[in-house]
Amino acid sequence: MESFKNSLGKKRLPTLSITTLMLMTFGNLGTSMAFSLQSANMGRIFQTLGADPTKLGFFFILPPLAGMVVQPLVGYFSDRTWIPKIGRRLPYLILGATVAIIVMMLLPNTGSFGFKASTALWFGAVAILFMDLSSNMSMQPFKMMISDMVNDSQKDMAWSWQTIWGNIGGVIANLFPFFFTAIGVANVAAQGELPASVKWSFYVGSIILGISAAFTIWKVDEYEPGKYAEYHGIAENAEKINMVKLIKKAPKVFWTLGIVQFFCWAGFQYLWTYGTGAIAQNIWHTTDAASGSFQSAGNWFGVLSSIETVAAIIWGLMITRLNNKTRKPAYTLGLLLGAVGFFILAVTGSKTMSVVAFILLGIAWVTMNAIPFTILTNALDGKHDGTYMGLFNTWICLPQIVASIVSFALYPLLGNQMPHMILVSAILFIIGSLSVWFIKESSVERGDSF
Repeated sequence: MESFKNSLGKKRLPTLSITTLMLMTFGNLGTSMAFSLQSANMGRIFQTLGADPTKLGFFFILPPLAGMVVQPLVGYFSDRTWIPKIGRRLPYLILGATVAIIVMMLLPNTGSFGFKASTALWFGAVAILFMDLSSNMSMQPFKMMISDMVNDSQKDMAWSWQTIWGNIGGVIANLFPFFFTAIGVANVAAQGELPASVKWSFYVGSIILGISAAFTIWKVDEYEPGKYAEYHGIAENAEKINMVKLIKKAPKVFWTLGIVQFFCWAGFQYLWTYGTGAIAQNIWHTTDAASGSFQSAGNWFGVLSSIETVAAIIWGLMITRLNNKTRKPAYTLGLLLGAVGFFILAVTGSKTMSVVAFILLGIAWVTMNAIPFTILTNALDGKHDGTYMGLFNTWICLPQIVASIVSFALYPLLGNQMPHMILVSAILFIIGSLSVWFIKESSVERGDSF
C-alpha cells in the first residue's frame, strides 16, 4: 500500500490493490440480489394478490420510505460505533442481512397463509417494508466503507466495482423465475398465490445473501479509530454534531447531485411499478394479472432486468477510469441513453426492441449508481461521512415516494395506460441529464474544485 501526506498535511488514504477493492465490495452482490428480487417482482406480486392497478403506487411508497429513514440513521450511528474485532460499519451489515434473510423467506408466501385478499395485501406491504428496512441497513455499510477507506484516485474504480458486483447479483436474481420455470417449477398458481418459481427465487436469493455478506465480514478489516482519524485528518474524539447541523453544513454538491438523482430515481420508480404491466400490454397484449400470458411477461421482465444488469456491468468496467475531465460528460451521456431506453420500452411491441431498451437502461443504471457517489465522497472530509452518505440516500428514496404519490393522479390522467408512465420516465431522464451541468465538483483530499 502507498500512503503519504497530501497538500493539506494529513496522511493520505493508502492506494489499495484491485483485489482489495473487489473484496471490499463483494458482499454487495447478495444485498443487491435482495433488492433486485424485490424491485423486479413487486408489481407482479401485488397484482397477483389482487391489487388495484390505480392504487399500485401505494405499495411502492413503503420501500423508499424505509430507506429514507434507515440509511441516515445507520450512517449517523455507525459514525459513532466501534466494536473491536468487528468494526464500525460491519455490525449494521450483520444485523440487516440477518433480518433480510428471514423476510425473504416469508414474503413470497404472502398469498399462501389463507388470508383474505385485503389481509394478504397488507401482510405483503408490511413484509416489503421490513425487507427494505433490513436491506437498506445491510447495503449502507458497503457505501460507507468506500468513503472510509478509498482515496480519491481510486473511488471511480471502487464505486464501479460496487455497482458491478451489485449488477452481477441482479443478473442472477432476475433470471431466477425464468430459470426455475425452464426446469419445470410451476410458473402459475391458485388465484391470489404466487407461483413456486417466484418463491424459490426468493429462497435461493436469501441463501446467497447470507453467504456473500459473511464473506465480506470475514475479509474486510476496517481502520481502527486512531488510524481512521489519522487518515482523515480529524481528532479521534471529534465533536459530535447533530444531523440538522450537518445538513446545514453539507457541501454544495450534496444538493446539486440531489437534483439529478431526483429525476433519475423517479424515472426508475415508474419502471419498477409499471414495467411488467407495460410489457404485458405491449408485447403479450394482456392486462389480466391472473393469466399465464401476464406471468410470462413477468418472467420476461426478469430476463430483461438481467440484460440490463449485464449492460451495466460492461459499462461499469468502461467507466472505472474516469477522471475530472470526463466524469460529467459520461454522466450526461449515460442518462440520455437511459431516456432513449425508456422511450423505446414505452412504444415497442417487439421483444427484440425491449432488449435494446434494457441495454440502454443498464447504462443509465450504472451511471446513476457510480458517478454521483464518486463526486460526493470526493467532497467529504471524513468527519461525518457515514451520516452524509446516509442522508444522500434521501435523494434516492424521496423521488420514489414523490413519484408514487403523483402516480395516483398521473396514471388516470394518462388514460390508465402503463406504457404512458414509462414515457414519463424518459422525460425525467432528459431533465436529469441537463441538470448534471449544475454540478461543480470539488476534492477535499486535493484541496481544490473543478
